[in-house]
Amino acid sequence: MKQILVASDFSNSAGNAMEYALHLAKILNMEVCVLHAIHPTEGINNNTYNAIFIDDYYNNKKEALKEWAATYTSKDEFKDVEVNTICGVGFLKNVITRYIDEHHVELLVMGITGSTGIAGIVGSNASMMVSVVKIPTLIVPLETKFSSSSPIITLATDYETRLSADDVNALNEMVKAFGSPKMQVLYVAEKSEAKNLQTNENRLKELIKDTELEFNYINESRPLNGIMEFIEKNETDILCLVKHHHNIVYRLFNRSTVNQVMKKLVKAILVLHE
Repeated sequence: MKQILVASDFSNSAGNAMEYALHLAKILNMEVCVLHAIHPTEGINNNTYNAIFIDDYYNNKKEALKEWAATYTSKDEFKDVEVNTICGVGFLKNVITRYIDEHHVELLVMGITGSTGIAGIVGSNASMMVSVVKIPTLIVPLETKFSSSSPIITLATDYETRLSADDVNALNEMVKAFGSPKMQVLYVAEKSEAKNLQTNENRLKELIKDTELEFNYINESRPLNGIMEFIEKNETDILCLVKHHHNIVYRLFNRSTVNQVMKKLVKAILVLHE
């Protein structure tokens, strides 16, 4: 069965992301895996444990993760969602990428403390994982709660970027999960390419068929300004960005940018990859 992977550090932000992922899994008939990374030196250099008792420390961590997950899975609404928990030893990015390489993960869900942008450990982890993970990654602020009402999804891209099959599937799954009647496509252009617009629109329509696509265009010398202005004028619940080194949108994806976007009432960011 396809999986949604949730990164947990036992924080409130991770818990909120967990609950969001459970709602998605329930609708999409997926299972959820909760993963916690144990730092390589954790449990050795402290007053309670040393290297002799490290196995006990790891076992305690595993039990703690199970108990943490159970606080969410015990709710009646999630009783039919299959959930498993895994603790891996290593740096977070290595533990997560190793798991993704070995399992069919459809989506990575991570929480951030929205009120402080991506400052702090959870936000830093989210920023780091966006840089290294090759699967769709949903970043959920602490203030965001799953809503059964259809959210407005906006895809910001340039047409030089080709969405991967995994990303197209993720977009279609999100549209399906939320029952969104339309998706806004924000085409960010550094130069005029009008002759290719119709071709590019048709190509995207062929990939995303379960919702109406509404195309918007910005030709802004400072693209971030154009994106922010669009968000201010057009309600956006989930902002989808395509990560690609030569992509104008990817270049905008840094700490200050995410912070600004979150403050503009975007409820979540879905990072896609070429």
